Amino acid sequence: MEAISKNYIINEKIRDREIRVISKDGEQLGILPTKEALNMAEESELDLVMISPNAKPPVCKIMDLGKFIYEQSKKEKEAKKKQKVINIKEIRVSLTIEENDIAIKAKKARKFLLDGDKVKVTVRFRGREMQLGDIAQKILDNFLGKLDDVCIMEKPAKREGRNMTMILGPKKA
Repeated sequence: MEAISKNYIINEKIRDREIRVISKDGEQLGILPTKEALNMAEESELDLVMISPNAKPPVCKIMDLGKFIYEQSKKEKEAKKKQKVINIKEIRVSLTIEENDIAIKAKKARKFLLDGDKVKVTVRFRGREMQLGDIAQKILDNFLGKLDDVCIMEKPAKREGRNMTMILGPKKA
């Protein structure tokens, strides 16, 4: 029990002289001395938990701490279930890529975008290809043209070392 409640100041660990107390039903009991509030919590076999330490005076609630923590963890798990995890899929192309190969890679990127993932399109430069940034830009523009109906450009083409990358995100319906 003690290992779980590290985030909360409970029972005898409350050092303030006076606290605002809320009953287990959510009813305001007013500002009471800490010892009196502790006695009330012990009588009902519950814990006195500080829920707002920064308030003047601090706010404490009489509740079952174990049950409260369990319900909090259930709420967090439920919130995680509803989250949509967005992955970034990478598609690499070279400067010497042919039109048909771009179409095939664009088809794969379309599938990723329709699944709700982002796509990072990377053109890799080798050796003397470093001077051919304008060709890489044309390849990325061509790639984007094939996917215009299902994506938006989140990050325009940018050169990063030996690569030129652009990030595409799915269009929101």
